[in-house]
Amino acid sequence: MPSPEEISALVRNRRPGHTLEATFYTDPGILDLDIEAIFHRHWIFAAAGPELPEPGDCVTLEVGAASVLLLRGEDMAVRGFRNVCRHRGARLVEARSTTVGNVVCRYHGWSYSEDGELIHAEHMGEDFDRSCHGLIPVHVRDIAGLVFICLAGEPPEDIDGMAAAMEPYLLPHDLANCKVAHQSELVEEGNWKLTLENNRECYHCETNHPQLTVPLSEFGFGFSPDELDERRSDEAAAYMAAIEERHAHWQSCGLPSSEVNRLREVTGFRAMRLPLMGAGESHTLDTKVASKKLLGRFREAALGGLSFWTQPNSWHHFMSDHVVTFSVLPLGPDKTLVRTTWLVHKDAIEGQDYKTDHLTTVWTMTNQEDADLVRLGQLGVSDPAYRPGPYSPFTEPMVEAFAAWYIDRLGEFLEPGSSAMAAE
Repeated sequence: MPSPEEISALVRNRRPGHTLEATFYTDPGILDLDIEAIFHRHWIFAAAGPELPEPGDCVTLEVGAASVLLLRGEDMAVRGFRNVCRHRGARLVEARSTTVGNVVCRYHGWSYSEDGELIHAEHMGEDFDRSCHGLIPVHVRDIAGLVFICLAGEPPEDIDGMAAAMEPYLLPHDLANCKVAHQSELVEEGNWKLTLENNRECYHCETNHPQLTVPLSEFGFGFSPDELDERRSDEAAAYMAAIEERHAHWQSCGLPSSEVNRLREVTGFRAMRLPLMGAGESHTLDTKVASKKLLGRFREAALGGLSFWTQPNSWHHFMSDHVVTFSVLPLGPDKTLVRTTWLVHKDAIEGQDYKTDHLTTVWTMTNQEDADLVRLGQLGVSDPAYRPGPYSPFTEPMVEAFAAWYIDRLGEFLEPGSSAMAAE
């Protein structure tokens, strides 16, 4: 691993508009730093609320070596705890998803309430104070049904800004009244930053995603006007006109649609509602709704697709009939978990209102195609011939925003007050 001084020099000397040095993608020590400086200090997306629909439902996730337990209480609030018994440190819940009464350690039977209080511990003597041995809490923030956590003692306060900006966009889709229709986990053979970089652009979409580009237009994610022939220039102009027209219509219906871009903030995020192609209804191969039961109070199916990105580990797509959430968690320097969750209205009936294959095909195939690209990227950055290359200013500005955000966060962690953001 490079020394702290060498890492600080790499951070200070990072060339804007270019990919990172190979060390940032390949070094195990840098991954440890990423987990400590990024994943253990910032708000990260953990789960969709419908993954814990009832009191006693819980999910777990691994953030580096740390395991986190999310539990829905009788009051329907979601609370988070370190998934570690306060007796001798045994893992409390091993399953990814389960239902519990109280949280009971199978090792010696110590039991905890939904508030994390220790309520039962045999053979500890009269002087033992149970109140000093409750579960270690984790900060939790539910934003319109998306659950974020922060492992830091003092989490970034600007999540309030993200909540205020995004709730008007998200709440009409009514995640609280959705259910999980399907969930998949895919391990990509690449560094987590390559996974995020790949997601933050559609430069690669036309040649690599034949299914995704049925409902999604490549022009929605940037293009170089001076490189388009007459036909494609007309197509691009028509699409941009459609954005203006549809935004006016959707916003008149109470659906905020215009771009919000705060990717460089500490709790960075971006959102925009875009028209979909064909019938304009959903991320499906026929561009029509995958579920007949529309979300919330929607009566119109052609509401485009609301895309919501957060730094450092998630993206989401909200449509009239379903929602797809994506969570990214590092497993190793060259291994990353991508968890995808498809959500439909809680009253939608499989086989009657929706078919799982129809619902999931586009993103199941796109995820695998992206995993193949990330693998190629990891092979490339591991090659001695690799040198940082330039991002396209037209199609990769969000990739640059992610890379710059990442460098800012490392800089602030290594030398507090010295990052580009701190200097602004």
